[in-house]
Amino acid sequence: MLTLFAEFTALPGHEEQVADLMAGLTEKVRQEPGNVQFLPFNREDFPRRWFVFEQYLDEDAFHTHITAEYGREFNAALGEHIVESGSELTWLIQA
Repeated sequence: MLTLFAEFTALPGHEEQVADLMAGLTEKVRQEPGNVQFLPFNREDFPRRWFVFEQYLDEDAFHTHITAEYGREFNAALGEHIVESGSELTWLIQA
């Protein structure tokens, strides 16, 4: 199982665009055969800050995820609406 945590911050005034992009991506990723979980969250006290908890069955499932055309399109579009140059990824291991 591969587990990661992605995070980014929407630019002020871009909250709706980011929410729309995330809704579309979430729907597609959850249909990937190797996706176990794809759960987007916002900070309660800072809703422009996004966190996405992701789990994939194995390396092949993650490779399928990161090479999907809709993922490239999402990342290109997201870049115009966030503070960072891209999502910050943190790989997790179960304790």
